[in-house]
Amino acid sequence: MTTTEPLRATFTAMTEGTAEDWQRIAASQLEFYPGLPDRVMDHLRLLGGDYGGFVVDRLTHSLQTATRAYRADRPDDYIACALLHDIGDTLCSFNHPDVAAAIVKPFVDEDLHWMVEQHGIFQGYYFFHYLGLDRNMRDQFEGHPYYDLTAEFCADYDQPSFEPDYPTMGLDEFEPLLRDFFRSPKRSTYKRED
Repeated sequence: MTTTEPLRATFTAMTEGTAEDWQRIAASQLEFYPGLPDRVMDHLRLLGGDYGGFVVDRLTHSLQTATRAYRADRPDDYIACALLHDIGDTLCSFNHPDVAAAIVKPFVDEDLHWMVEQHGIFQGYYFFHYLGLDRNMRDQFEGHPYYDLTAEFCADYDQPSFEPDYPTMGLDEFEPLLRDFFRSPKRSTYKRED
């Protein structure tokens, strides 16, 4: 049985690309895209075993944050954000919220994107003063329409999610939610309005 190589673009510089080339690239992306939930879950698994000095590893913290949001009957997109909020810890130690915000941006409304993007500053309210930083750094956003949402996320779900004995849901229990979450972007540079 012979397998055929997928058709690829013929250009070596984008200025040489043709409509046919870009149709081949788009078709390839459409085949690749459905694996996004699997790739995200694989990356979440990388957080397992990484304690970073905490009493639970980063995966447990993420799962626990999502479990708390789930048990509080938050909407699925909120729960997905709770699960993914620290996914950038392994690659971007100095700006992990930016990675999570970039991942969720196409799939959520502006309020949840902002919550994920700013949660690091809001979470700092609970510990920045121990590191010589301003625990009230979040006050720069006072009056912002999503200030209360983000403060609540940190207070109710993120900051208490370091309990080793908390009955935390497993990643497999969130898989259907993540598959649905990543099914279709709400907004993207690459999505036509029609």
